[in-house]
Amino acid sequence: MTTWGFIGSGHIGSTVARLAVDAGHDVVLSNSRGPETLADLVEQLGPRARAATAAEAAEAGDVVVVTIPLGHYRDVPAEPLRGKVVIDTMNYYPQRDGRVAELDDESTTTSELLQAHLPGASVVKGFNNIYFEHLATLGRPSGSPERSALAIAGDDADAKATVTGLLDEIGYDTLDLGPLAEGWRTQRDTAAYATLYTKDPADWGLGGKPVDAAGVRAAADASVRYRDEA
Repeated sequence: MTTWGFIGSGHIGSTVARLAVDAGHDVVLSNSRGPETLADLVEQLGPRARAATAAEAAEAGDVVVVTIPLGHYRDVPAEPLRGKVVIDTMNYYPQRDGRVAELDDESTTTSELLQAHLPGASVVKGFNNIYFEHLATLGRPSGSPERSALAIAGDDADAKATVTGLLDEIGYDTLDLGPLAEGWRTQRDTAAYATLYTKDPADWGLGGKPVDAAGVRAAADASVRYRDEA
């Protein structure tokens, strides 16, 4: 059993928390508004869930999911995450996050920014390129012909192995893109972004479609840097 900490408990955070609880794990949830605002979510998730501050969730988690707007990544508490595996789900939306020069010129990625902010942690990119409703429904048991894969990227092989094991437990295979710098391949508006898992990009309400590791790899290979777009 693993304890998952969550810094951020929005759509992706609460969905991953539900998958983790259903797999028999404990979850400690936090958000920017305080533990008391998570009472309804904790009640829905059941006895394996509790609410805490961000620092407490970071301290409690064996693995910690950072799932907040990118513009607030400097608010993530660094010291409690020292020595831990951190899964970064963040995407860069300039209209929401403000302009970040090194992301605009593509000299770095969101996960590399977070890694620089958390020098004692091992950051792994994940969960950033799938719509939360599809993430909630596409999980399948190991060996299922309809099992989907999720992409990860990271600089620490042991951390990626840990995340791969956890993804397996919540119903997903893993495609390892390589180092954190390769995380750009699943960022917003690339070929491997959220429409990859969508039955109909014109109507997301129609649900998700399974995509195996080969399909994710093909999409990631087809991704193009923003600066190289026609």
